[in-house]
Amino acid sequence: MKRRVVVTGLGAVTPIGNTVPEFWQSIREGRVGIGEITRFDTENYKVKLAAEVKDFDAAERMDPKGAKRMEPFAQYAVAAAKEAFADAGLDMTKEDPFRAGVIVGSGIGSLETVEKEYEKILKGNAKRVAPLMVPKMISNMAAGNISIQLGLRGKCTNVVTACASGTHCIGDAFRAIQYDDADIMLAGGAESCICPTGVAGFQALTALTTETDPARASIPFDKDRSGFVLGEGAGVVVLEELQHALARGAHIYAELKGYGATGDAFHITSPCEDGSGAAKAMELAMKEGGIDPSQVDYINAHGTATHHNDLYETRAIKVALGDAAKDVVINSTKSMIGHLLGAAGGVEFVVCAKAVEENYIHQTVGTRETDEECDLNYAIGAPVEKEIRYALTNSLGFGGHNACLLIQKYEESSR
Repeated sequence: MKRRVVVTGLGAVTPIGNTVPEFWQSIREGRVGIGEITRFDTENYKVKLAAEVKDFDAAERMDPKGAKRMEPFAQYAVAAAKEAFADAGLDMTKEDPFRAGVIVGSGIGSLETVEKEYEKILKGNAKRVAPLMVPKMISNMAAGNISIQLGLRGKCTNVVTACASGTHCIGDAFRAIQYDDADIMLAGGAESCICPTGVAGFQALTALTTETDPARASIPFDKDRSGFVLGEGAGVVVLEELQHALARGAHIYAELKGYGATGDAFHITSPCEDGSGAAKAMELAMKEGGIDPSQVDYINAHGTATHHNDLYETRAIKVALGDAAKDVVINSTKSMIGHLLGAAGGVEFVVCAKAVEENYIHQTVGTRETDEECDLNYAIGAPVEKEIRYALTNSLGFGGHNACLLIQKYEESSR
């Protein structure tokens, strides 16, 4: 039998709050964390907006010496992990460190390091490249630094599936606990690539919006949507085997019940047009959780505000849920924080855990009028307060990677 897995800790660094309490308050207020790019001069760029993390001081959140050896994506990951760890009330002196692990991904790692060090090479100063260039650059350093900072010596890996990375990391951590590889796992994603190369690359793909009004830049499912807004941050959660959590009296936010992962085998940037790949991921998550589509109360959509994603994800929801699709409430957190790439799934899982706990579904902020085929309930105009027993969260990544997690309200009677 698979072991049961619950959520006992939450951590987040986002464009609208650098801790979960700050972030969740901003979510409830409908704050938009999008503004003009401050990291570099955008004079030669069509794209002017991004969702930057603000007022983050790594030295206040971790060992200052260790922070200097990390680039922002890893700093965000460590800060979110430490918050989740503290929130869960964990004490490693009372735990077997080899039964506690980390799976935290980043879609890209540090483009900033590549830019900075490559500039030295172009100027003929290859000998001046920083000794820590590679350790700062590679994406697995989010997980590695969390392991080091918290003393977690169990499974320590890094799933990289572009914008599905965070959700796949949580899914793989879920499996590790289910099949007795660990009792505790920290899982999620981190990203920071609001830099010249990152923006130029996504701009060349015509994936980013060129809208200059922050309130209308990230508008998932809207008929006037024109691309996503690049964001940054981290979302990390503590997953724990149920009996282990109960034995130490941990607070339980929710239970993780199902995980679906599929590939589109279709296109390197576009989701499958009929939504079949993402639909199958949702179906697998529901099947593992033992529920039917009519029981799903809420879906946190990938909802990037690109034409293809929102249209094809809507089709996927209709395929997966059938007639029940018209009754489920759907939203997109990216309407407030932009697209955090590999961190998106981790942050959006935090939103789902809080939504299930508090029976609160935030509005898809900024979205006003959907196009003809985006015809489901996207929580437009106001948040929705309703009983949430089951929630799905979707992530879709370049390369055709689809991931879906099923979250259930924790019920003591179902022990």
